[in-house]
Amino acid sequence: MEGAQAEIPRPAYSLPPSRLQSEDILFCVDVDAESSVEMKVSGSKGRPITRLDSIKQSLLLFVNSKLAINSDHRFSFTVLGQSISWLRKEFSNEIGVAMAAVQSLSSAALSYGSADLTQLFRIATQEAKNSRAQGRLLRVILIYCRSSMPPQHQWPISQKLFTLDVLYLHEKPGPENCPQKVFDMLIDALEHVSEYEGYIFESGQGLSRVLFRQMCILLAHPQQRCSQDELEIPKCLEKKLPTPTDPSPAEEGV
Repeated sequence: MEGAQAEIPRPAYSLPPSRLQSEDILFCVDVDAESSVEMKVSGSKGRPITRLDSIKQSLLLFVNSKLAINSDHRFSFTVLGQSISWLRKEFSNEIGVAMAAVQSLSSAALSYGSADLTQLFRIATQEAKNSRAQGRLLRVILIYCRSSMPPQHQWPISQKLFTLDVLYLHEKPGPENCPQKVFDMLIDALEHVSEYEGYIFESGQGLSRVLFRQMCILLAHPQQRCSQDELEIPKCLEKKLPTPTDPSPAEEGV
């Protein structure tokens, strides 16, 4: 139309290219006696499956999937007993090395009297410095199994050099268990040390598939994550269904 101002074209949207850092992922598996608790679903031929059995399967699922995404990711393994000890110190992207480390995991015969994460954070901080020097990113994935023993730590909040994810397998609340208190302490530890958005999931259902689903969510790279409050996995089916509309008068008369 004459006299009308011509619309100014909007600039095309562009996303600056960026490269995600390859990850060094340090697993820490709790091998307290509670890791030998049986899950609800049995294996083939009725053989009972323990928490540690499911943890091993979930670790191999994670490692294989992560390497399929980027073969440059690397893994190492520690265990949480009375203290932290190395299972496989050198980071490696070889699946055979990871399988050997995972298969060597075994539960303790007795429960430990305490759970101090300070040593784990100290190890992770040193490894994070080594990873940064190579242009890589360090993440710690802690799998915790104690229903009545809240973890402790003494760590300065100013040091955030790695990201912490937590999977918590526990019993139902009872006279001898305090899983909510344990969970709250794990959240505190995660928020205290994480550089990027750390995720924490819990399960008292005793179902392997729940652990597998949670482990798959942890495949998300820390530099690409939304906050956990914004996660909706699995998505509620009610929100997927279209909202029914009121029928028109013509439709009502049919």
